[in-house]
Amino acid sequence: MSSDKAAPVSVAAYKKGRVGALRSRLFDTRAVSLSLAEPLSDEDQVVQAMDDASPTKWHLGHTTWFFESFLLSELDKSYRLFDEDFAYCFNSYYEGKGERHPRTYRGLLTRPGADAVRAYRAHVDDGLERFLDAGSVEDIALDIIELGINHEQQHQELLLTDILSLFGSQPLSPAYKQAVISEADKSYPAIFIAFDGGIAEVGHSGGGFSYDNEGPRHEVLLHPFALADRCVTKGEWLDFMDDGGYETPALWLSDGWATVNSENWRAPLYWEDHDGDWRQMTLAGIRPIDPAAPVTHVSYYEADAFARWAGRRLPTEFEWERASSELAEEGRTLGSAAYRPSPAGKSNGSLLQMFGDVWEWTQSHYSPYPGFRPPQGAVGEYNGKFMCSQFVLKGASCVTPDGHSRHTYRNFFYPHQRWQFMGLRLAEDQ
Repeated sequence: MSSDKAAPVSVAAYKKGRVGALRSRLFDTRAVSLSLAEPLSDEDQVVQAMDDASPTKWHLGHTTWFFESFLLSELDKSYRLFDEDFAYCFNSYYEGKGERHPRTYRGLLTRPGADAVRAYRAHVDDGLERFLDAGSVEDIALDIIELGINHEQQHQELLLTDILSLFGSQPLSPAYKQAVISEADKSYPAIFIAFDGGIAEVGHSGGGFSYDNEGPRHEVLLHPFALADRCVTKGEWLDFMDDGGYETPALWLSDGWATVNSENWRAPLYWEDHDGDWRQMTLAGIRPIDPAAPVTHVSYYEADAFARWAGRRLPTEFEWERASSELAEEGRTLGSAAYRPSPAGKSNGSLLQMFGDVWEWTQSHYSPYPGFRPPQGAVGEYNGKFMCSQFVLKGASCVTPDGHSRHTYRNFFYPHQRWQFMGLRLAEDQ
C-alpha cells in the first residue's frame, strides 16, 4: 500500500544534510575570496586608498580571523592559534574580542605579509575541515558557520569595492579585470508603477538565513505610492549636472550642501571630465559614460538632491521591500563587476534592476525594528551598534556575490559615503 505522505526526516538526518550543505558552501566561499585576489600583486594587496576602504590582504585576514575567533577558538579544544598577534591585526570592531589595529592605519600593515596571510587562511581552513570531520557538530557551531559564510560574502563585495578605490587613485588607471560591459542602444522614460496603501508585513519571515537586523517581522502602515520601474541612469544624471544640480543650494540638505562644497563634488565618484567627454573609472578601467546604465557611486546627499530636482523623492525601505516582493524576483546577481544597462524595451509593469545593479538608497534611517534584540556576546556587535546616523539601502549591486540578496536585506551607510556601488530609484506619492 503506497502513501503520498513523505516520510518524516529524523533530526540526525536533517543535521547531517545541513552539515554537508554548509561544508560545501563554506569552502566554495573561501575559495572565491582567494580567486578575487588572484589578479592582484602582493603590493596591490597592502595599500589602503582611503579611510573607509581596507586592503585586500586585510579582508583575507579578517574573514579568516572571524572563523578562528568565533568558532574554532571557542568550540574546538584541539585548535591551536596560527599566531596570537593576528587577532590584534585583523579584528575589525568587536570590542568584546579585545584591542585592535586602528582602521585608518590598515594600509600600514606591511607585516604580516601576503604570504603569511595566505598561510593563515590555509591553517584555519584545515582547522575547519578537522572540526567538521570530528563528529557531531552542535547547532550553535552550524549557525556561526552560516553567519561566517555570509560575513565573508559581504567582504568579497567590499574587497572589489576597495580595489576600485585603490585603482581609481592610481595615475595609470589600471584595470582589475577585463570585462565585457554591455551597453543599451537607448533608454526610455521611467514608468511609475502604483501600489495601494494599507497595512503591510515587512522583515524576514524566519525561513532561511537572515541577519539579526532584518527582524522581527512586523506590520507597517504604507500610504499609496508609486515606484519607478528602473534605476536612475547616467544620462539622467548628466542632465542634472547640466542643469546646475551641484550648484543649486535649494536642492540640497544642509549637511549635503556643506559636503558638496567642502569636497568640491561636481559629479559622481570616479567620473572624469575629458574636455567635455565624461568617462568613469571602473574595475575594467576607464570607460565612456553609458547614458542608459544605472548611475552609481552617489551618496545619499546626492540621491536626495537628484530626487528633489526630478520632482520626486526616494522610497522608504518598506515601500521598496513591499514593491520588490510583489513585482521583482530576487534572482541571481551579476557578481562580475559589470552593469546591466537600462533595457531598451519597456518593463511591461514589472520592476527591473532591483537586484544586481546598484544598491538603492532609501529615505529610511537605519534603526531597530520593534522588538529587535542583538544576540548576546561579541557576535551581537555585528549590526545593532551601528543603528545611528546611517541610511538603509536595498537590493544588491553588480559585485554582490550570487545568493547574497533578498527582499528584506538591509544594507546601511552614512549619507556622505559613495565609494560603494550605490544608486537610486525614484518614488512618488499617489
